[in-house]
Amino acid sequence: MAVAKTTSFFLTERLTLTTAGTVYQGTLDLGAYVDAGDAQGLAIESVDFIAQGHNTTTNVWLPLGGALAGNGNGAFQLMSNNPNTALIAANDHRLIASGELYFGNTNQTVQQANDIFPDNFGKGDQSYYVVNDQLYLVGSMGGSRVANSVVELTVRIRARIVKLQQKDWMAIAIQQTGQDN
Repeated sequence: MAVAKTTSFFLTERLTLTTAGTVYQGTLDLGAYVDAGDAQGLAIESVDFIAQGHNTTTNVWLPLGGALAGNGNGAFQLMSNNPNTALIAANDHRLIASGELYFGNTNQTVQQANDIFPDNFGKGDQSYYVVNDQLYLVGSMGGSRVANSVVELTVRIRARIVKLQQKDWMAIAIQQTGQDN
């Protein structure tokens, strides 16, 4: 199905989550990796989500508990099409990876919820193929913030550039852009 043109490399994007309960969105530009004329796409091998605290006054990075004044919860997703600043259902064709996080400030515990992350797809035909020119990261983190502190959400994607057979590239493009509104 696909022939690797590069070895694995990492792409990252970060969102600053300032207001509890608000869904934030960021984009990753894939224009340099995806080429319709050459049937070139991106093979995603794994996706990791990282939540950190950050004091915006002192520019000091904190443990997550250093940014939350109490218990907190978060949800985050990586998608192949624009979700219009919203979290989507797990059966939506646009969803690549997702996770949930619960943080207990009292005893400094972090739990992954039912939505397990990281998402590991594997190499070769096990990878998640993307032919869109952008990926979308959305995230939300509930819980009261410590003064001058925010939660920073980072997505780290391990991927490689691949050359797909023309018919495979077209099938992926139809699937990924079919509902891109």
